[in-house]
This record gives sequence, structure tokens and C-alpha cells, in this order.
Amino acid sequence: MHPQWGEMDRRLLIKLGTAGLAALALPGAARAMTAQGFTHGVASGEPGPHSVLLWTRYAAASDTLLTAELSETADFARIAGGGSVAASGDRDHSAKLVVDGLEPGRWYFYRFVAPDGGMSPVGRTRTLPVGPTAAFTLALFSCANLPYGWFNAYGHAAARGDIDLAVHVGDYLYEYGAGHYPEGSEAVPGRMIQPSHEIVALADYRLRYAAYRADPDLQRLHQLFPMIAQWDDHEFANDAWKGGAENHGADEGEWSARVAAAELAYREWMPVADTRWRDYRVGDLATIFLPETRVTGRDEPFDVAAILRGRGGDPAAVLKSFAESDYRDPARQLLGADQEAWLTGGLAASAKGGTRWQVCAQQIVTGSLFSPSDAAGWFGANPPEEVRRRIAASQVAARAGLPFNLDAWDGYPAARDRLLGAAQAAGANLVMLAGDSHNAWAFDLAHDDRPAGIEIGGHSVTSPGFEAYTVGISDEARVAALRASSPQLKWANTQDRGYATVRLTRDRVTASWHLVEDVRRRSPVVKATHSMTAQHGRNAYDPA
Repeated sequence: MHPQWGEMDRRLLIKLGTAGLAALALPGAARAMTAQGFTHGVASGEPGPHSVLLWTRYAAASDTLLTAELSETADFARIAGGGSVAASGDRDHSAKLVVDGLEPGRWYFYRFVAPDGGMSPVGRTRTLPVGPTAAFTLALFSCANLPYGWFNAYGHAAARGDIDLAVHVGDYLYEYGAGHYPEGSEAVPGRMIQPSHEIVALADYRLRYAAYRADPDLQRLHQLFPMIAQWDDHEFANDAWKGGAENHGADEGEWSARVAAAELAYREWMPVADTRWRDYRVGDLATIFLPETRVTGRDEPFDVAAILRGRGGDPAAVLKSFAESDYRDPARQLLGADQEAWLTGGLAASAKGGTRWQVCAQQIVTGSLFSPSDAAGWFGANPPEEVRRRIAASQVAARAGLPFNLDAWDGYPAARDRLLGAAQAAGANLVMLAGDSHNAWAFDLAHDDRPAGIEIGGHSVTSPGFEAYTVGISDEARVAALRASSPQLKWANTQDRGYATVRLTRDRVTASWHLVEDVRRRSPVVKATHSMTAQHGRNAYDPA
């Protein structure tokens, strides 16, 4: 609990968490999209020491000029800042406003007022501190597939009083049509998406955001904490890269048009700035970098099966040759040259300026994961043909010294070497955050056999992990095998959903993975938490 919050403020937090329940209990996106007025609550983001971005959505027959009010107290007795902003039909009735002139390191309440006097729910946000800062806590989220279950991770985090900032590193929503990931029998009753088909056009993406943002736990999280957010692939399409995606076909139009539509809808519906990458300074304690790893500079991911088909010959020899040549091509990009220069330069400037931690809140796993030799037996006696092909390819790849997920940083080793080498050269205390994989990971990152940082891989809010595909294999057995085949891996959980928190103090970072009890029913109960620490200056996790 923040020291400036007493018991009265704890009660206010509970009140804010239940305010406007009639608005939050929307049965689905269709009703939300036809409703008038404030349809999806409020949100905030892009905090700085003297400013914050406020968001709402106000639906009306014509553009509506709203007034934003921000106050240090929940009764709004004295307005500390605000302004006017239009909720425009051209922007799907969303409204975003940056409020300046605020005090650093302070919590504020905010609301929007319509011309007829109607008011939005009251939100709570905060500015970032300046100067000496003792502690700061992030909550890390990723991979929330609505039909797979309830967003209990959001609900649990929203009830806490010790979080300073929510960080979402992607797969905020999924693009698939109903009946595909999950299949109809796997979908949780009542967790319906709109539209029912795969989203491709701007109207599709807008409606899908409306469906997700109708969720009460997601609305409450946005209402109570500022969020910094970056997309991953599913905000566009699966395994997206700068030139396409795994599930984008020629019959779905130009890839550039789909990217433009998806990006516009994201900026309309999220409390984010209109830049693809950015950073945030938390006093002298941390710089948080928020890069973009999907559609700016990423070259097409390697595919082991395609490599084997294209080259012929003995599979082991083909992949060994590939591992020693094309795989390590220094020209391959993940971030792109301009963004890479921004990130490595920022790491150097942050460390040189005396900032204690350099935090990179990005989307994909950085540490290396190799397929265990016994993993072929994890998938049952008769796995589907596609699964069988992937198993065979990963086993051959492992014998050639190749990791199994080439859509992650493991598929861009030269780019990763440049980043980790730059962090070492800068004397950075690097903390990489990641999502995407649906499982929880703790990696020691190294470059040239020297420590380069730690990675906190967050597990998914609802999307299934290893446990869904390796039925009958215990988490202990999977993790033990993965740790044996992957030396950088220090801990993992491959069976539970939830979220992570990252507490930064001057001398250590504490990573905590919170495992929710269930996602098939709405119950924000955490059944267990696993925590690990790393001391400042070590760039490695402390021994267990």
C-alpha cells in the first residue's frame, strides 16, 4: 500500500473498483457498440513526471466535446488539471487527452464530463517520480484470449494497492474467428467474441476491441492504474513480421493495409502515444524502454520445416549447415536499424546517467530454449499430423544446436548479440520483460560467456501453455527436461495462467509470478506465487 494512502483511501479504492457496475456488466460488444454515452469506462497511460494521457469512449450521433477533470482527491473538490477533447466518430468515438502541469510521483483521480452533465466512471492514475526513488512496482501482463477464459489475472491485480504501473507486452486480443483457437468445445460459455469471423478490416478490429474492453476485470484494471502497452503479433495476425504473417493470405488483401487498420484501431482503443517505441524514466531508479518487435524491422522468421523442404539431403546435415551460416546472418533484423540504435543508445545514456536499472518491456522471449531429447514422447501416441511434423523438426533442430522457437529472439541471434553486447558495454543492469510464450520463465542472459542481464518471462492471462499439448506430463517433468536442455533457464512454470509483478528497489529486483486458480470461471484467486531476486550489479538471478 502506498504510504500516502490510509484506510479511507483503501475504502475509496474498493469503491472505485465497484463503481459503475451497470456499465461494466455489459453482456457483450454488440450492446456496447450500440450503447450511447460512456460505453467502456476510462483508462490512462503514458505517464511522465508532469503529465499523463487519459482515455475514454463516448458514443453519440455526432462528435462530442468532453471535459476531462483531474484532482488529487476523489471528491474533485479542487481541479488540478484537465482540458477539452472531442470524442470523434472518425476515431470510433474514442477520446485521448494528455494532461500537463502535474506534480511528480503523485496519484490523481480523473473523470470525463459530457455536455449534458453526464459523467464517466472515476479513474485513478499517477505520475512518475523524479530524483531519488526508493522503490517502484510493475505488473506484467500478456496473452489474453477472451474465449479461453476469464481475465482473473486482471481482476486480482486490480484489487491490489501496491502496483504503480501496469505493463502490457502484447496479445491484448486475438484476431481469430470463433471456433479457432480455441475450438468451439474449448471456448468458455459466455466468453463470446465479436465479430465472429477473423478480423482483417478496420471495422473488424474496432469491434474486437469493443468485445474485449467490455470485460469488467479489464475495465477495472484500466480504471485503477496507468498502463504502458505495446502490441505483439495477434493485434495484427499470428507470427506477424514486417512483410506478412503466418495466417495472412492473398485473399485478405494487402498486408500493409491490414497493418494500418490494426494499428489505427489499437491507437483508438488504447491509452497509448502515437509512436511505435518510447521510454519512461522512473526517477533515478529505472528507465523503462518499450520497443516494437513485430512490424517495424522484423525480417521473416525462419521455419525449420521449410528449410528442410527447400534444401533436401540429410536433415541433420542441412540444419547443421544452416546453424553455421544463414541462422547467424548479421544482416537479419528484429528491431530495424533505427530502433536498435535508439534502444542501445538509450541503455548507454541511462546507465551513464546513474540510473540503477535498465528495464526493457518487450514482447518475445530473449533467453534460449532447446527442445529436450525426450520431448517427442510428451504429445501422446497419436498427435495430429501438424504436431507430429513440428515435433520431428524441433528434435532435428535441437541435435543441430538450434532452439525450437525461431519466432522469438532465438530466431535472431545476431540481433540479440548486438543488444546484449551493447548492454554489457554500457554497464547496464538489464532486466528484460517478455510475454508471447504463455508460460512463465526466469532466464540468466549471457553474451560471450559473461552475464548480460536477467529475463522475467510472464505467463499468459488465459492463453494455454505447454499443459494443453502435453497432457499427462507433469509440470515438474517438463521443467526439469527444459532446464537440462536450456542452460540459461533458471526456473519455469508451464501449466498455470496469471501475471507477474516486478518490484524494483535500489539494491535488487524481485520478480514474482502469480498463478491464478482457474480461468474457466470468474474467480480472481491466486493459488500460489513464486518469487526470485537479483542483486544490483550481478546481471544474474540470486542462487535459489
